Amino acid sequence: MVPPFQIYPPDPALKPLLQQKIDQKTKPLGALGRLEALALQAGWVQQSLTPVLQAPHMLVFAGDHGAARAGVSAYPQDVTWQMVENFLAGGAAINVFCRTNGLALSVVDAGVAHDFAPRAGLVQAKVAAGTANFIATAAMSPEQRDTALERGAEMARALVAKGCNVLGFGEMGIGNTAAAALLAHVLTGVPLSDCVGRGTGLDDAGLGRKRQLLIQAAARAGLPAGSAEPLTALAEFGGFEIAMMAGAMLAGAEAGALLLIDGFIVSAAALVAARLHPALVNYCVFGHRSAEPGHAAVLAALDAQPLLDLGLRLGEGTGAALAYPLLQAAVAFLNDMASFESAGVAEKS
Repeated sequence: MVPPFQIYPPDPALKPLLQQKIDQKTKPLGALGRLEALALQAGWVQQSLTPVLQAPHMLVFAGDHGAARAGVSAYPQDVTWQMVENFLAGGAAINVFCRTNGLALSVVDAGVAHDFAPRAGLVQAKVAAGTANFIATAAMSPEQRDTALERGAEMARALVAKGCNVLGFGEMGIGNTAAAALLAHVLTGVPLSDCVGRGTGLDDAGLGRKRQLLIQAAARAGLPAGSAEPLTALAEFGGFEIAMMAGAMLAGAEAGALLLIDGFIVSAAALVAARLHPALVNYCVFGHRSAEPGHAAVLAALDAQPLLDLGLRLGEGTGAALAYPLLQAAVAFLNDMASFESAGVAEKS
């Protein structure tokens, strides 16, 4: 059984005071645009007029998908473990962006079909060596799903206990845009054809094959599009990395941390978590809008406005890492920018 989470919206009483503080900065009302909403969110979540970002940490969850061998991806499944090795060697885009922006990075083996030697930066939390092929059967058993959720929750709790109050989320898993597309379809009701994209770069023939395979998977599971029970959908179509992310998000929100949400796959995990506990969205900072078409459906279902729109479709947490400096800037102006009164500047008459 999934352990209960206690997630509530932050106390709204502080919101007017935060807005007043923002409005008294030396600028026209609203002149910092989305940064003002971001500053208010940070202060509201932390229940502080002077929020502080502490020990930000990016978690990149990796897992394999049985459906990858059926042809839903342009890349072979071995790329999952090879990219994990690249993360651990410090050579991937997410490594570069985390180093650039001051984010610690851990790579989580949630369910890769490969055995990794222990080393610094690797969290070994493997549930199994990849999920089953969701075209033919459920991707994971309820027991496996619950194990993944709990292991993710344990990671988030451990980081928060060490002082982290900003958790970033990324993923790696050949075939996981297919899993995210199915989750988006059954949880939002958006037609499956509008949720399926090219993933790692399928050509037109490959995209057509992927759509047909996912139609088969959806028909096999028979879940009601738009009203599927989230834990059932997760077991049917999810990956261990998606389930583990959802568990970490739930525990992070429960502990009052800000959650940096990356693109399509991470947002699909957030959608599962938010269907279980709707208050989770208050803690989410959506980093970017993915080029994957299904991301639009997920963002709309979460009423989310991402910070960046750069045409990214890499995954790994790259969009979340690139958005983190905007969160830093929002907190910095809230804390350090002069007010009209302190600067002796006349306000608008």
